[in-house]
Amino acid sequence: MAVDAPDAGDVRAIAAGDPAEAALVARMESVPFSRWHANARLVMGSATFLDAFDALSLAFALPVLIDLWKISPSQVGVLIGASYVGQLAGALVFSALAERYGRVPGTAAAVAIMSVMSLGCAFAGSFPALLLCRLVQGIGVGGEMPVAATYISELSRAQGRGRYFLLYEMIFPLGLVATGQLGTWLVPTFGWQAIFLVGGVPGLIIAVLVARLPESPRWLLSRGRLADAEEIVSLIEASTDRRVPAVIGTTAPLPRATGPSFSRSSRASWIEIVSGIYRGRTLIVWTLWASAFFIANSLNNWMPTLYSTVYHLGLRQSLRAASLTNVAQVLVLLVAAVCIDRVGRRVWTLAAFVAGGTLLAILGFAGTQSVTLVMILATVSYGVIGSANAVLYLYTPEIYPTRIRALGTGLATSWLRLASAVGPAIVGVMVGAEGIDAVFLMFAAVSVVGALAATRMIETRNRRLEEIAP
Repeated sequence: MAVDAPDAGDVRAIAAGDPAEAALVARMESVPFSRWHANARLVMGSATFLDAFDALSLAFALPVLIDLWKISPSQVGVLIGASYVGQLAGALVFSALAERYGRVPGTAAAVAIMSVMSLGCAFAGSFPALLLCRLVQGIGVGGEMPVAATYISELSRAQGRGRYFLLYEMIFPLGLVATGQLGTWLVPTFGWQAIFLVGGVPGLIIAVLVARLPESPRWLLSRGRLADAEEIVSLIEASTDRRVPAVIGTTAPLPRATGPSFSRSSRASWIEIVSGIYRGRTLIVWTLWASAFFIANSLNNWMPTLYSTVYHLGLRQSLRAASLTNVAQVLVLLVAAVCIDRVGRRVWTLAAFVAGGTLLAILGFAGTQSVTLVMILATVSYGVIGSANAVLYLYTPEIYPTRIRALGTGLATSWLRLASAVGPAIVGVMVGAEGIDAVFLMFAAVSVVGALAATRMIETRNRRLEEIAP
């Protein structure tokens, strides 16, 4: 799909833009990465690190709880899926709240919820209690990521936005790695409750730190708060004396609408996400989110249990083997951060689906008899497809305008929640009925769907947000 060109209504809207707002955006674009950006990325990254920790912590408690509470494979699927149901609700609710009240309050509230409920999981004494806590915790987990991604995207300048964002996004798989390493030590040593306690207590501190971050200037401009945006942009400029040339078009007046029916002063509309030039973008990105996370989160949540129940590895060995998948994702994502502004979002995502799907197909046809081969191919395929997951967090906020950016991102991530809720449940059924060969072949087939969708992505590298989404 070629890059969408503004229609006649968009051209008239651009001409009617506010020069004062355009000047502020130009000033933001002229400031290179500085300590101000580093601080914002560190604090918001801490929230994303915690999000990853809380999302994966159950996988490392499950091998113990299965024996302790005599949980069946179908109950395991329900327990894993419950968190994603909560995440679906959280993605929708908090993205809408972020459009109305701001990116910072939305993220802080989501972090607070997931931290409190992590403590609740630690004190759950039964399967129903843990199920309820994971469901509610999922609301916070699902709300944090799309709003945080929107915030980081809006702070970024066009040149190098991919690298800046993916270095932030790398914090998520690092959180998964930390969960794996801590889980392999904490759970056998201190019991399954310990991993939930570690996820809960620091989170309350992080919620306070996030609440003290400055708001996104782009969101402030979208709400007509020019003076507040000016104050924050001045702080950004004061953090460094260096300036860089703005990308072409940065000083042009900002667009006022995507067509005659919508304006930047209007409230965020769900309808606009599936209207006009955004309809095609939305359908493609929904397919990408569902495909990538169906594979990745099914692998991530089930591999520890598969290693222990199918291949009969010991608890510590199962957890350590499963944690390698996240190490692989970090390594591949580091390469992606270096290359993404050169090769582009579309090429990287397509290559990730093709390469990951090929490895999964090999497993499905010939590789599941050897646990060593399963470890190698499943780990590498997860790392490759996991890099596409991170690129989607970069890409999705780029293709929507500020007025619906959090809403569009939250709605897109809701498809990852749906896929992640359905995926583990399907795997649980297929392992017992068809065997693990069929599971890996299913993942390979989903990779084909993702690859086809990736060919229809628009390219956003080195283009300012206001140009990509008028």
